[in-house]
Amino acid sequence: MVGTSSPGIVELLLNVHRVHDWCTETQESCKSTFVLKGPWFAKMNLVATCDPANAHYVMSSNFENFLKGPEYKQMFDILGDGIFNSELDLWKNQRIAAQGFLRHHLFHQFLLRTSRDKVEMGLMPIIDHAAKHGLVINLEDIFQSEQAIFYRHVKPRSFTKLQKWLNIGQEGKYKKASKVVDDVLSEYICQKRKEVNKLNQQLVSKDGVDILTSYITEKESTGLKCDDKFLRDTALNMIIAATDTTSTALTWFTWLVSKHPIVENKIIEELESKIPIGETKWRRLFNVDEVKNLVYLHGALCEALRLYPPVPFNHKEPVKPDIVPSGHLVHPKTKILFCMYSMGRMKSIWGEDCYEFKPERWINERGEIKHEPSYKFLSFGAGPRICLGKETSFIQMKAVASALIYNDRIHVMEETPVVSAVSSVLHTENGLMTRISKRWE
Repeated sequence: MVGTSSPGIVELLLNVHRVHDWCTETQESCKSTFVLKGPWFAKMNLVATCDPANAHYVMSSNFENFLKGPEYKQMFDILGDGIFNSELDLWKNQRIAAQGFLRHHLFHQFLLRTSRDKVEMGLMPIIDHAAKHGLVINLEDIFQSEQAIFYRHVKPRSFTKLQKWLNIGQEGKYKKASKVVDDVLSEYICQKRKEVNKLNQQLVSKDGVDILTSYITEKESTGLKCDDKFLRDTALNMIIAATDTTSTALTWFTWLVSKHPIVENKIIEELESKIPIGETKWRRLFNVDEVKNLVYLHGALCEALRLYPPVPFNHKEPVKPDIVPSGHLVHPKTKILFCMYSMGRMKSIWGEDCYEFKPERWINERGEIKHEPSYKFLSFGAGPRICLGKETSFIQMKAVASALIYNDRIHVMEETPVVSAVSSVLHTENGLMTRISKRWE
């Protein structure tokens, strides 16, 4: 094994409450990669890295030798056999089917309609109500289930099972959440099947089609067993991919913009450039076509994702022994942990100003979006398993961000510190407590 001295399990446990920053500091001192071995019951034999060369090797050039592994599926068993947990042929078949549905023009119609509807009829009425009455609101939903999942990484499996049986602690919370998820999705799938049986082709052409409907109606062409269990797993995977991570990204983006008024003004100026000449400055929602090519807004979102990736860790396990580019030997029982939070804070990758929030980092000399290699910017993954919903995510984030920033001023409550939580999704520890005021009276 190569590299400088690595930390021990005790050091990790002493810093578990600030694990993201601790990993960053440790990787900075260990040249982007360190080894961590714990006692047998902690299930910890890992190589933690934020080296882009390692990411490219594991996720792209030698992809076939690195899987998520059986322990990943056990830790995230709530996701069932969905696309996140699945491997090999099951994963390939699901990805091919999902890719086809996501690219279909009917899904695109559905996405445009629902993105607008959620902002207009879901988000903005709440924001307007809070502004009108001077309420303090939390802009982030707290998802208990991801917090519970995190602790499976550092506790013995026997203790995890005991908690599950006794219905206590983080496992008890997780068990209750799983039951609620199963009940809700079961009812939703039942309703969706009834809707499909009554589908009106004229309505489909107008409103578009969601992915679950596509799986039900196109089950023969997918080659997949589209029973209720499969639909439950697929629905939950898509909900987490499209909702939990997107809402987390928007929370950090909103917080960062509120702390950088110059960035906020530049976003507003860019949005104003899309307003027809002669139109009065007033409360306004932007169409997807108006915001999808906004360069500065896109750069600001990428910069927020760089500093606060919704999924801060990802891990792989080698099928056969291998040596990664950093020189570390890995065996089938070794976890390779990619630390995306740390990667965004490495001076060797992003320069001396890596801790600064600078949307200009993503804009080239011609004023166009600067595309960084995926193995350097891992918020959407890399290689064959790169996120299928990347463009969908940007559409949703731009719809929300444009409406919120253009129409309202966000005042973050300073008495409630904004810090990252110890969770498998990078929520804030205390939420994002804010007071809203209208920009256009």
